[in-house]
Order: sequence, then structure tokens, then C-alpha cells
Amino acid sequence: MAQQFTWYQPDNHHRYDEPSTSYNQYSVPLCSTNDVQLRFLCPDDLEEVRTLCQDWFPLDYPLSWYIDITSSTRFFALAAIYDFTIIGLIVAEIKPYLRLNKEDKDILPESMGRDVDVGYILSLGVHKKFRRNGIGSLLLDSLLSHLTTAERSKVKAIFLHVLTTNQPAILFYEKRRFRMHSFLPYYYCIRGNCKDGFTYVLYINGGHAPYSLLDHLKNWCSLLRRTGGVCTWIGNRIIGVFRWLRHRTFSRFNFAT
Repeated sequence: MAQQFTWYQPDNHHRYDEPSTSYNQYSVPLCSTNDVQLRFLCPDDLEEVRTLCQDWFPLDYPLSWYIDITSSTRFFALAAIYDFTIIGLIVAEIKPYLRLNKEDKDILPESMGRDVDVGYILSLGVHKKFRRNGIGSLLLDSLLSHLTTAERSKVKAIFLHVLTTNQPAILFYEKRRFRMHSFLPYYYCIRGNCKDGFTYVLYINGGHAPYSLLDHLKNWCSLLRRTGGVCTWIGNRIIGVFRWLRHRTFSRFNFAT
């Protein structure tokens, strides 16, 4: 579907200000891309959004969460509208780096400064009848455009958490250049059962991941290779070992649904 859309803003609402995504094989093509409109949520959307989220996501959000995302300017809560009905939704917020939870603070290196921000995607979902029509990408692109403006240059990364078993969501984000940053054992509690999660990150506005010991070793090996002779042979062998270890590490994760 072509990435074309129109903006719609209800008269009684003037705010301009995943985590999971799931996909289904069944889809109904849209009649026209011009019929898709984007607008921010308003308090009148609460019950409709609540019904959709309960159908889309395994997590049970409290009522206060729905009140917040439909009324507070703290959230970037954007809906895709088709035929006067919400068919897609993305909810995100900008967080100061210093206020991140412990498991998320290694997203950025300390050398980047303590006053930077990050974007966090709480939810991204599309109605099952309209999946595979580019609605999820349309919503995500709108968020990226919002966070990559000059006035939001302090936002150095966008991240989210996703179930390790949610393969469609993982593939969606990886196609959009998000990369797995960390494994979170027993991160979710869903209906009394503990589930593992991943953290996925996309770096923007000059942000980058912290340099690890592996990065420093790779740099050292590159220096060895440039010196020629025996050093080149040693550097190539060490890099081969690193690649093998990385492959073995990632192959341990089970992405099956």
C-alpha cells in the first residue's frame, strides 16, 4: 500500500502532541489510501481503544492507562482511521534517560551525556482485517518523523519490549532497522505465567549503542589486520571466532510462535 494518508483532527480535540505487534494471514485491502486518516486520540475514544487493545494484546492494561493515553499530552497516541473507525494505533512517549528502568539504562553509553532522551513504544497494533496493508508502517513512520525533528534532537533512541514468541512483531521491527539489544528473562507476567522478552532499539539523531568489550577487540583486530603479515592472519582468526560465538549465542533463542 502506498504511504499516503490524510490528517483528521476532531473539532473537540486539539492536541498535537507494542509493546507488541501481531499480524494475521487474513487481510482486507483498503478501498483507497485516501480513505485512511491519522489523528491523535481524544477522551471520546477511550472505550473503543480499550476494546481494541483487549483484543490485540495479551497484557491487561488498567483503566488509568486508557485514560492517560486518550487525554494526556505526555503520550504520542496516534490512531489510523478508516470509515470513521479506529483500525490501527501507536502509543509512545519520550522519557529522560535518567528515568529509565535499570534493565533499559544500557541502551545508550554514558559518554552521550545525562540529559538525553529516548522514545519508548508502549503499543503498536492494527485491526486483523486491515493487517498487511502498511498501516503499522504508516503509524511507525509518523512517530519517527515526530522524533527526528530539530527540536527533538535530544532523543537518541527509540526502544520497545516484545515477547520472544511474538515472531511477526520481531520481523516487523527488524525490517524497520530495529535491532535486538537485550534478552529479558521472565519480563512479562501474563495470566499468571512468566514470559521472556526482548528489548529492541533503533538509534536516531546521532545516537548509538554503548561500545562493548567485543567492539574494542574488533577494533584491535582491525588494527592488526592493517599491519600485514602474521598480524593479519591472527586478526582474521580472532574475528572468525567472534562471529562464531555471536552466531551460537543468537541461535539459542527460540522465536517459534
